[in-house]
Amino acid sequence: MKYDAIIIGAGLSGLAAGIRLAMFDKKSLILEKHVEIGGLNSFYARKGRTFDVGLHAMTNFSPRGVRTSPLGKLLKQLRFKHEEFRLCEQGTSEIRFPDNHLSFSNDFVLLEEEVAREFPKQSDGFRKLTKLIREFDELNLDDHSKVSSREVIESCLTDPVLIDMIFCPLMYYGNASEGDMDFYQFVIMFQAVFMEGFAKPIGGMPFILNLLREKFVSLGGELRMGVPVMALHSEGEELRSVELAEGETLEADYVISSAGYVETLNLCQPSESSKDQHPVGRMSFTESIFVLDHQPKDLGFDKSIVFFCTSSRFNYRVPGELTDVTSGVLCAPNNFQYPQALKEGVLRLTNQANFELWDKLPRSDYRSAKKMERERSLDELLKFFPDFRHNVVFLDTFTPKTIKKYTGHLNGAVYGSPQKVKDGCTPLRNLFICGTDQGFLGIIGATLSGISMANRHVLQADRPTIKQAGDVHG
Repeated sequence: MKYDAIIIGAGLSGLAAGIRLAMFDKKSLILEKHVEIGGLNSFYARKGRTFDVGLHAMTNFSPRGVRTSPLGKLLKQLRFKHEEFRLCEQGTSEIRFPDNHLSFSNDFVLLEEEVAREFPKQSDGFRKLTKLIREFDELNLDDHSKVSSREVIESCLTDPVLIDMIFCPLMYYGNASEGDMDFYQFVIMFQAVFMEGFAKPIGGMPFILNLLREKFVSLGGELRMGVPVMALHSEGEELRSVELAEGETLEADYVISSAGYVETLNLCQPSESSKDQHPVGRMSFTESIFVLDHQPKDLGFDKSIVFFCTSSRFNYRVPGELTDVTSGVLCAPNNFQYPQALKEGVLRLTNQANFELWDKLPRSDYRSAKKMERERSLDELLKFFPDFRHNVVFLDTFTPKTIKKYTGHLNGAVYGSPQKVKDGCTPLRNLFICGTDQGFLGIIGATLSGISMANRHVLQADRPTIKQAGDVHG
């Protein structure tokens, strides 16, 4: 069978690419190897409860009517109304270190005031940094230069603790590199987390994902679940066909893959040698979800999200042990501004983890290791927070092995490769990538990535009047 476009992966970027192509009457097929949509931002059920996985909240929030924001442009490109996403803003979140804390919300002024209060000598430098961020063109997808964020930030700020505190949320929410991040990525994440902020949809990720699925299908798109791709067959510099695990072979003028750059090239036959020069991501995490018999606020947890570090300095790298418990993210979904309180209290605790060590564990030791690492994480967390363990009525933990199993990302790398391919191109002229390895991160970013790659490489090629990838934001 022949399609205008085949999209590999029914995550946010894949669904968005499919919607965009279907809008322009492209015969489009989305292939998903699992039985649930969502990819890195999916959901799962345990004992009658449905849990979101992936990011704790949507970044890049903007109010209704702001059409120039990433969210506003996403809504315009996919033809949704703001109210259809049913977004509820965060209350107040926090960055907490042993001797300092900074509160922030969806009003950037609060963070500016907090920096001035906690680090008064750094106020001018912080203003200088934010000016550089506002002036930076992070949407130039043809700029492949690399600029160290640390070098830029240290030219503005001199207090190492403040620098660590700024990095902590941005790295946890979107950094594939250890220790530093490209300034392009830093700008995207700073704007997404601090300048725009967090929100959660009523109904969580299942609601958003089903909204996108229904839009794609209503436009005539075809979605096939539980259908892994076995191989991408090419001749010369052109992809010729897509072979499915069940043996069927499909043809398409274009293929857009959200599986990751190296992961996609690994499917190519003949083999694409360029994949051997492309770094594979290593940053992964454990996450424990605790269902409580009280609302978190009743137990002393009044923030929406807390990014914490119990050490004097923050380290972002693959730990030398199963889990690094000295820093993490604590999310309280109940503390978002829902019109009605959630029925049960929930806390989600995320820590950096080592995929290789988790993967080496014998099956007989895996379950006990999850329990032991969860307890270590809680012991460290409770240096800052009240003990809620006797209020837990249900808990579950997933590890980097879980992430690899359900996403296919090598090493369970949540943010993919540290080397992003901003233009989405591969060695094959009609094979492109979208999603994590393209470089737009977060829930809104991933969705915009799918839109941008569909616009730039399929619609623009056929209709010069269709906006290019960079124009999706402009």
